[in-house]
Amino acid sequence: MKSFVTPLCPESLLQFIWYSGRFNMERLCTVTGEPLEILHPGQLNRHAGPDFTAARIRIGPLLWAGNVEVHYRTSDWLRHGHQHNPQYDKVILHVVFEHDDPSCGIPVLELQPRVPKFLLRRYHALMDNADDLPCSRLLARVPDSVWDQWLDALTLTRMERKAGVFLGWLRQTKANWEEICLRAVAACFGMPVNTDAFRELMACTPFRVISRLRHNLPALEALLFGQAGLLEDKARDPYHRALLDEYRFLQRKYGLTPMAPHNWHWLRMRPSSFPTIRIAGLAALLHKEQHLFSAMQDHETPAALENLLSVRPSAYWDDHYRFDIPSVRTGTMGRQAVRHILINAVAPLLYAYGMYLRSDAHRNRGLALWKALEPENNRILRAWAKEGIEVKTASGSQALIELRQQYCDEKKCLDCRVGKGVLGDEAWVATQLGEEAWGDWEAGWHEEW
Repeated sequence: MKSFVTPLCPESLLQFIWYSGRFNMERLCTVTGEPLEILHPGQLNRHAGPDFTAARIRIGPLLWAGNVEVHYRTSDWLRHGHQHNPQYDKVILHVVFEHDDPSCGIPVLELQPRVPKFLLRRYHALMDNADDLPCSRLLARVPDSVWDQWLDALTLTRMERKAGVFLGWLRQTKANWEEICLRAVAACFGMPVNTDAFRELMACTPFRVISRLRHNLPALEALLFGQAGLLEDKARDPYHRALLDEYRFLQRKYGLTPMAPHNWHWLRMRPSSFPTIRIAGLAALLHKEQHLFSAMQDHETPAALENLLSVRPSAYWDDHYRFDIPSVRTGTMGRQAVRHILINAVAPLLYAYGMYLRSDAHRNRGLALWKALEPENNRILRAWAKEGIEVKTASGSQALIELRQQYCDEKKCLDCRVGKGVLGDEAWVATQLGEEAWGDWEAGWHEEW
């Protein structure tokens, strides 16, 4: 029995080759010599069962309709136990890279002698590349039209991903959009390192209690700092002691249980991003706008929304970053932090509300807000800029973040439009770059990989 080795052509690549037809189709036949014609390769199945469904294939004189299973070796059919699984009863063709088991009772197509060697070489070059962006050395060759279409699709995918999180809170909140808005905005107050801590703070703090205290800023601060576990029994200054006394009253009245204080992160961040400053800022915002989600819908321009979210914590935080420790600097949230909330909370909230109402107007407002805002400045965007890929709006930056996190970091080059191009589609290259550029493209791979 053969020992397992890393396949020269992994199944994910083999699926890509089969579906896209990136193999020599001249005089196709099964391993037993029967003529084979592919009328339709089928639809990729991302769930349990055969890899492709609804395929149409002519084998000899007969036309077959059914499923296609893809493996590296023919013997993988038995090794995976498909012969005992009824889901595979309608498989009409077994596509393999290497045929090693003549006992399989299903027609087999072996692709190894038909797959271009340069495609395998390029795939492994991408997978073995340790750079943050596997195809970074070839990005400059990708036409702007390809980038534009791909980024537009990624923008929509990312917006729907973010909006989907908020829609997932509908049942928990009984479709209370003010509470959903609070959760979304609070999470942004914690970005990047205290996002989970702010989510935990909102989870352990009843929304009904927050709503009752919004008109009373000191009580609201006591509630949030107390639930965050940041009020200490040895409070020294009057402000800290007053919050502690108020929280003890609220805790008894509402039966509150605070979160663990060690869940907050303080190291390697600017003081203006400390949990204390952000919690004080959140309290100030909730006190300023007691119906925040409604206010967001009433403020249509980015400038108006930015002004809505711009708040200054209470006076104590003018000369403190932490309790009982005076500071000579102020602790207000900057404009960049406010835009971060607009990008990651407000725009997706508007889009999610549009999905909930089935309103194109609300969905378009969310997308339009991204297009009107400046792009973020973070390590992911700086890495793209280093490769000559820059964008002018938050819509583009969100698309690049989606591409990096969901494709590049996961090495899903086979699912990426750019990756499919650089992996060896001669027709794609010839169409996008011109026939004369094909030689330079191929030479570039030899030179750069």
